[in-house]
Amino acid sequence: MSLLRHAQRHIDNLGRYGHLNAFVNVADAESVLARVATAASSSPTDNVDPRSPNGRLVAIKDNICTTDIPTTAASGILKKFKSPYCATVVRQLREAGAIAVGKTNMDEFGMGSHNIHSHFGKTKIQQNGVDRSAGGSSGGSAVAVATGQCWAALGTDTGGSVRLPAAYTGTVGFKPSYGLLSRWGVIAYANSLDTVGILGNDVDSVEGLFDITNVYDDQDPTSLDASTRSHLPTEAPAPSRTFRIGVPIDYNISTLDPTVRKAWLRSLRLLQERGHSLHRVRLPATQHALSAYYVLAPAEASSNLAKYDGVRYGTRAEGKDGTPDSVLFAKTRGEGFGPEVQRRILLGAFSLSAQAIDNYFIQAQKVRRLVQQDFDKAFATPNCLTDSNDRKTEGVDVLLCPTAPTLAPKLSEVQDQKPLQAYMNDVFTVPASLAGLPAISVPVQENESASAEAAGMQIIGQYGDDKLVLAVARQLLDAAKAS
Repeated sequence: MSLLRHAQRHIDNLGRYGHLNAFVNVADAESVLARVATAASSSPTDNVDPRSPNGRLVAIKDNICTTDIPTTAASGILKKFKSPYCATVVRQLREAGAIAVGKTNMDEFGMGSHNIHSHFGKTKIQQNGVDRSAGGSSGGSAVAVATGQCWAALGTDTGGSVRLPAAYTGTVGFKPSYGLLSRWGVIAYANSLDTVGILGNDVDSVEGLFDITNVYDDQDPTSLDASTRSHLPTEAPAPSRTFRIGVPIDYNISTLDPTVRKAWLRSLRLLQERGHSLHRVRLPATQHALSAYYVLAPAEASSNLAKYDGVRYGTRAEGKDGTPDSVLFAKTRGEGFGPEVQRRILLGAFSLSAQAIDNYFIQAQKVRRLVQQDFDKAFATPNCLTDSNDRKTEGVDVLLCPTAPTLAPKLSEVQDQKPLQAYMNDVFTVPASLAGLPAISVPVQENESASAEAAGMQIIGQYGDDKLVLAVARQLLDAAKAS
């Protein structure tokens, strides 16, 4: 199919699936098609490269800055903001020929697991006529990909915000190693955790965007420099190579949905049939990872969001702001931030207070280090950032576990959930985020039946083993389709 036909189909789907609320702002259709036509004229063949974004429509999460389309982070406090610059990842994709079709809906400032905390309304998916959670916070990007409103999409992953929506929508969601993709131009939630992620319908499209954006950026202080990158693997493993697959038994929790467990067992069997070996792995500190994450992330968020006061940044509330008993910007922040953002700002401010910092923030940092050490002990490849030892013979190459403990829940259920229940959805994705490791979610059906339900399976690798993670994901998807 030609580039123009692909683009026209995506634009048609924008109208067909508008009720799912995947986008908050969409580019002009005529302008988009004109740019696709220009790209198509340079490569008139119908054989479109499955990895190349040239002439393809890519959706951008609404917390990644663009100059031509508003950037609001799905927050009322930024509803009038227009960025004076484009994020580095957006510029890189545009230089490669990608065309931004619009900005996708999200949980406000990336804070949520179901994409229901948005100033522009909730995003949803529909299965058999039932409205279900699209996952969060990159739910809009996942729905846009799943419904064919774009070829691929950019999201951000702080504690699972790309992988969880991918699991719920049956798409591929990839979180690269922390520091590989530039965060310059990405509205910050938690600086030590935020990672630009990629969503697509297959591994080829995801890897194509990763190869383009995996470049050092001197504007981003967290971007991995060239000397450190030289120690990381750059080539994909040979197709004939067999891997040691780790099975983290700590993830086999009692509340795991039976469909998810069946899909996990099937995934392990499919990889074993391809010659890979399975090995039990213990990750004891990961049971504390979720608690540590919900101390660290809100703490960083409370600091990052302090600048939105309507004076320096943000949309100022109408009328008089502040009273003798309150600060100047109390009304602006009270009206501009949604309830979930306010909750996390308060949590973060408390954990950073002089009375609590030792018992909460510092302890959470210690747990984070223990989680990272658990992963380092499990992998055969040493962590190039912390360890210079040689490869261990008893370690595993990757870990395979569920992305989420359940399938996509009904939207009516998650809207009535208590915050703690919603936070539990991140139990399998948070550990890799705390350690900065590459992780990808791919859909695998519970059995060979065409009508069987698919669950997200997560593949986690050692820091810098992004190509290995992508290769194993491709093998798993190919095996699932072939069986």
